[in-house]
Parts: sequence; structure tokens; C-alpha cells
Amino acid sequence: MNEDQDLQEQTNPAQGGGEEQTPEQDLGDLVRELEEVRQHVLYAQAETQNVRRRLEQEKLTAATYASTGFARDMLSVKDNLDRALSAVPEDLKQDERMKALVTGIEATSRELDSVFARNGITRIDALGQPLDPNRHQAMVEIPSADAEPGTVVQEMQAGYMIKDRLLRPAMVAVARKG
Repeated sequence: MNEDQDLQEQTNPAQGGGEEQTPEQDLGDLVRELEEVRQHVLYAQAETQNVRRRLEQEKLTAATYASTGFARDMLSVKDNLDRALSAVPEDLKQDERMKALVTGIEATSRELDSVFARNGITRIDALGQPLDPNRHQAMVEIPSADAEPGTVVQEMQAGYMIKDRLLRPAMVAVARKG
């Protein structure tokens, strides 16, 4: 069959078994069909825009937090520098033979802090703050008459954030009634 015969069967009541549609009904059907197609196109465009927006957001997030693993590794370097500085007694810090070594370690620690700051890595404030399980990891409870229960009274290891995400929780001791 060709297209003319198909059209004839659709509009001929004798062959199609149905009633013949008026031109107004045909126009109404075409308008409804056009509106359905228009809606499908609008939905497809909206979905494409949403996918594009999600991909852009994922790309931005990946770029922002790409250095997380490296930053986490550098925290151990910072911890070791801080431990080295705290292990040097005050009298040795004033000794002329040790002064250059201590100054070098302090300068390295400051430079590492500066690099952290440029990359959005910040130290978590813990001492004196209420315990926040999203930023602090309570390691021990210490009886305290001075501090409110649930307050951080000692920091065992510094915690850090990278932008708005936790890089490493601060390991802390928390006050309890004692």
C-alpha cells in the first residue's frame, strides 16, 4: 500500500469503520499533538540543562577538593614539626648553637601554615569549645570542676578543614562532672 491508500483508509468511513472527522476536529487533534511534542521538547531541554549544571558542579567540586589526599599526608609533616618544636626546652632555644636550628624549624612550620591557608586548609578551633562530633573526636573524658561537661579541655592532635569539608577531626579530651 502506498501513502494515499493509508490516508484514504483513515478518512473513509466505509473502509475504516469509524466516523469521518471534520477539519476542525483534525485541527484540534494536530494542535493537541503539537502541544504534547512541545512539552516533550521542553522537558528534554530542562533535563539537558540540569545534567549540564550537575556536571559543572561536579567538575568544580572535583577541582576544589582534588588535593585532599595530599593535604591529609602533609598534616603528618605539620604534626612532626610541631612536636619537634615543643620537644626543645626553653634553655636550648636560647642557646646560640641551637637557635638557628629552632628558627629554621619555626620558619618551616610558618611556611607550611601559609601554604595551608592559600589552599583553604584551616585548623579547627577545639580548646574551650563544646564537643562537635562533626569536627572533634573525643578520645577521653577528664573530670573537671572548672569546665562545663562536654567542653573540650585538651587537644591531643589538631584537626583541620579543607574549605567546608573535614580533612581530619581534632582528637580531644572532654570535660565531665568530677
